[in-house]
Amino acid sequence: MKYVLTANAPETKDNDFTWKDFQTRNNSELVAILGNFVNRALVLTQKYFHNVVPQAGELTENDIYTLTTLTTLKVEIEKSLDNFRFREALKNAMDMARLGNKYLADEEPWSVIKKDPERVKTILHVCLQVTANLTIALEPFLPKSMEKLRGFLNIQKFAWKELGNTGLLPAGHPLNASSLLFEKIEDQQIEKQVQKLLDTKMANEAANSGITSAKPSINIDQFGAMDIRT
Repeated sequence: MKYVLTANAPETKDNDFTWKDFQTRNNSELVAILGNFVNRALVLTQKYFHNVVPQAGELTENDIYTLTTLTTLKVEIEKSLDNFRFREALKNAMDMARLGNKYLADEEPWSVIKKDPERVKTILHVCLQVTANLTIALEPFLPKSMEKLRGFLNIQKFAWKELGNTGLLPAGHPLNASSLLFEKIEDQQIEKQVQKLLDTKMANEAANSGITSAKPSINIDQFGAMDIRT
């Protein structure tokens, strides 16, 4: 909820909260971008290297670009926060997860492992450094989720000044078992919340008008099944 409210913050114009937008942002951003990257990085490390941070080898241009971009994003996040543009700061912080997702898609460690396991050590080392930086960048916006992620990484909270540090997780550092960071929100859950709002609105209107409903309220599915003709 805090994520969606910040992402929709009315910095230059009014905005409305809707349950459908809440569902969309949760599923398409928190689950598909942030959660997807973190889950793949941790699951692959567990699968290939027994949940221990691997030692990085020689860095490629893409490795260096990914790691140095962490510092670039730190500057952008701090600039936005200093100017009270919290929605922009959140977008820049989420760009770290987008960076990690693109890096994984480009490097394809699940394919490389078959021919060059040593290269995969470097790929996942880079991914885990991005993941550790996410716990700092997203702490102001998702404190509970970042606490959970730190538990997966087996680390304490880093100071903000460490954001952009590419050696937060040393080689040999043991990780803990992980699970999904975010759960997908299904349509039925949203429909339940919408129905709750409709029931509350009808109750308030009836109370204000002094009219008592002759029959109990029905839900959306029941209304859709009715045959109403004029």
